[in-house]
Amino acid sequence: MIDHIQINFSESSLMIMNIVIGFIMFGVALDLKLADFKLTLKSPKPVLIGMFCQYLLLPFATFLFVLIIQPHPSIALGLFLVAACPGGNLSNFLTYFAKGNAPLSITMSAVSTVAAIMMTPLNTLIWASAYAPTREIMRSFSISAVDMFTTIFFMLGLPIVLGMFIRSKLPKLAMRLNKFMSTLSIVIFLAFVVIMLMNNWNVFSAHLGSVFWVVVVLNALAIFIGYSMARFAKVGDADRRAIAIEIGIQNSGLGLVLIFNFFDGLGGMAMVAAWWGIWHIVSGLVVAFIWSRKDLITNLSASMK
Repeated sequence: MIDHIQINFSESSLMIMNIVIGFIMFGVALDLKLADFKLTLKSPKPVLIGMFCQYLLLPFATFLFVLIIQPHPSIALGLFLVAACPGGNLSNFLTYFAKGNAPLSITMSAVSTVAAIMMTPLNTLIWASAYAPTREIMRSFSISAVDMFTTIFFMLGLPIVLGMFIRSKLPKLAMRLNKFMSTLSIVIFLAFVVIMLMNNWNVFSAHLGSVFWVVVVLNALAIFIGYSMARFAKVGDADRRAIAIEIGIQNSGLGLVLIFNFFDGLGGMAMVAAWWGIWHIVSGLVVAFIWSRKDLITNLSASMK
């Protein structure tokens, strides 16, 4: 049964993965400036909508989704954890590709990542405790909120502070490093996911069906929540696209690290995070492609009139 399966991952591999996540965050921070955060003060509405969707509406919708479909408890817990993670840095590229508001995407990624130090463990603990089957899992692992805060701070907080400090003091060095670090770190992370899949292929092939459509549907719901709430709030179309993509592209890498650090690689959780990390790239590219084509067709139609 998937609730009793544990994904094999050595302590040395886990340590390297922790470093890789910090490396990714450091690379992201090299592209951040204080001005990105000041944008929140100048034009707070789109960012506030994004944060509302990211850390309040999506976790709540995930809870309702779990109540409706009632998946295996470990899968439910994986969904709660991934839904509590901040947006992934891939969202910035996808927003640009989708003709969305790229500066807004960068700002939301920065703000949500900083907020994740508190909101990711808080949301995970709240919603997992509110659902009886996952509450039992949480008790069996004796999860400490303080330990989760500390782990996330060292993986996200410190690399971001260091990266922004270098960007501020040594901008030329930051620009040179940023050119290859983001790509390199994502390649390394994907390599770890592939290695994990290969080492546990029998488990994944036997149980992928249990998480496949669950992740696909929840990811689509996340994108829909972001876009529909932004539309309801009457922000521009470029802002809607940025918010929708930001909510749909979760930092599943952080989720995987937390799963191996605190839940001993619990099968359902690890499969949800790993499959989300693969699927959100596919869904994000599809959505971005559709939106970019839509703009091209609209512009061509306008030029022909």
